[in-house]
Amino acid sequence: MTVGGSGSPPRLSAPLTAVGVTGPSMSPTLRHGDAVLVRRGGRPVRPGDVVVAVFRSRPELLVVKRAVRPQEGGWWLHGDNALVTDDSRAYGVADVLGRVVLRYWPRPGRLATTPI
Repeated sequence: MTVGGSGSPPRLSAPLTAVGVTGPSMSPTLRHGDAVLVRRGGRPVRPGDVVVAVFRSRPELLVVKRAVRPQEGGWWLHGDNALVTDDSRAYGVADVLGRVVLRYWPRPGRLATTPI
């Protein structure tokens, strides 16, 4: 699931940032059109967290994925939708920019950490 971006490498500029989601890769956890709040900093990322990240092989692409495991100084990420493989299986290791802490539109609520 990707989030909007322009030509420059995306970054989260504030400790809490609103992000809109596009695409089906995190369904059913997140769906196209959902809006989430992302926290930069705070507690370390753990396996199962939903994160916003940038793949090292695609630095222009900001994505929302689930953290699977630390790898090569970054994270191996997967989408929740097994039919979509636009994640670390296609692009390799990613650098996490922040953790998704809640969805605020259209169905407000915290996102559960799912064991991997």
